[in-house]
Parts: sequence; structure tokens; C-alpha cells
Amino acid sequence: MKIILSRKGFDSENGKIPNPILPDGTLLSLPIPDENGNNTFSSLHWNGTSYYDIIHSLKPKTTIKTEDACHLDPDLRKDVKNRFPDWEPAFGQSGAALSHLRNMRVGEGDLFLFFGWFKETEIEQGKLKYKKKAKDLHVIYGYMQIGTIIERKYDAPDWLKEHPHIGDKNVRDDKNNSIYLPTKELSFIPNIKGCGLLNFRKDRVLTKDGMSKSKWNLPDCFKKVEISYHPNPWKGSYFKSADKGQEFVFDATPSIIEWVKQIIL
Repeated sequence: MKIILSRKGFDSENGKIPNPILPDGTLLSLPIPDENGNNTFSSLHWNGTSYYDIIHSLKPKTTIKTEDACHLDPDLRKDVKNRFPDWEPAFGQSGAALSHLRNMRVGEGDLFLFFGWFKETEIEQGKLKYKKKAKDLHVIYGYMQIGTIIERKYDAPDWLKEHPHIGDKNVRDDKNNSIYLPTKELSFIPNIKGCGLLNFRKDRVLTKDGMSKSKWNLPDCFKKVEISYHPNPWKGSYFKSADKGQEFVFDATPSIIEWVKQIIL
């Protein structure tokens, strides 16, 4: 089995603010702006509040406008919008990032661990704000074990037609375009769904305590594996993650699988 650390959500270039760790521990990954997207920030909601209002509360001077479109992918959270009855989580990839996954022979049975740039928040005078002394963190917020790969948009079921890698103008005609659907259950943890979202917990934080977000505290078992885009990542006591790149691929050793189990369970 291969594991893919997949960087998603708002970052310093797309959205330009950290994804919020909500006061209840929810890791709310925000979809990046996309002028060709078939969703808007105001059409997506968390507990009755639009994504636009959440963003505006966190950064009142944001350049994102009410009806700006976004790229809802990976699409893992069912209740952010109205859905087809048979909706399932899905993740699409295209272009150079997809070519990298193919070159690394990522396929059915392999596991995505989705992570992003997060920061803790609190409610202050009725508004959502970042905590004043909160750290910028890379945090794992979701996972998907690959069950099915759809290579052509014509093979997509009707419920998937709203997914950005089917409907968005900038990717729907891209021949180098795939959509990943999850297994029903994880092959290595019985009775656990093949795709899920994770709440904030210390062991899901990649960032090493007291360091910048891209300096990670990975266990020693990672020193024996090669991770794509990381030719020489170990810098003394920490793992320096690549500044660019979306999909970091490596083989799952027994020790790493145990690490993944602890994160998910």
C-alpha cells in the first residue's frame, strides 16, 4: 500500500488565511478560490453559517467576495450543501499533480491523508476569530482509501456531475483528469469507513512543537522511507516538508501503518 500526504485547502497563495480549527475541534478545510468553480463561498455552509461569512469573520478585509466561486475538492463533507441521495465523498486530481500520482503508481487500495494549514479559533464578542497566540500548524484533517478511479467524465454517475473535476470549466475537458472514490471500509482497520473527516487532536498535528508549520515531527520510522518531492528532508530533529507540491507519496511500512491507525482511530 502507498500513502499520499495530500495538501489541500486555503494556503498562503490560495485564500491567504489559515483554515480554521473551530472551537468544537472541527477542522474546516476551506476550498480554494476558482473563478470557474460551480460552487460559491456563500452557497456552502457549516452549521448554518456560510463559508463566506466564516472567512469574512476571520479576515474582515478579505478580497474574497460573496459570490466568488470555489473549488470544492476533496469533497468530503456531506452537509455543506444539498446533495443527490446517493452522494459519496470524492477527490479529483488533474494536470501535473495527477501525472505525479500515476508515475508513482498510485491506485486502488492506496490511502490519501489530507492535510492543510490550520489555526485555532475562538468566539469573541459573538464573532469567530483566530486565537491571538495560536500557532500556524499543518494538521491531518481527513483520509480516503482508494476504491474506484474514474478516468473519463463520461463514466461518472449522475450524482458526481456536480463535482468540480466533472463540472468546472477549467478541468472538465482535461484529458489528464481523474476522480477517486473511496472503499466502503478501510482494508487495515475493520469496520471503519474508507473515507472520513478528523477532528483536531494533538497526534494529528504534523508540525513540531515550537517550530514553523512546515517543520514536522514525524516518527523515526519515516527515516527509512523515500517520500516523493523530499530528497533530503531530515534536518536534525525534524522533517522539513516541501514548500511546493500537492501529493507526497511513499510506501507504507508496518510501522507507518500503525502510525496511520493511531491518527484515524
